[in-house]
Amino acid sequence: MDKQLLDILVCPVSKAPVEYHAETNELICRTSGLAYPVRDDIPVMLESEARTLTSDERLKEK
Repeated sequence: MDKQLLDILVCPVSKAPVEYHAETNELICRTSGLAYPVRDDIPVMLESEARTLTSDERLKEK
């Protein structure tokens, strides 16, 4: 994931910063509890495409 792009992306629901997780290829927002997929190196920042984080995922540190 491009560092400059990651620096400007925020969650469309909470407006909080997101973190990239390479192992799941997702952008995670702990504030809203959502994970947005990255498809073909393009973040899909739509709430309807996001999955809800589990309790454990939400509590994990970076």
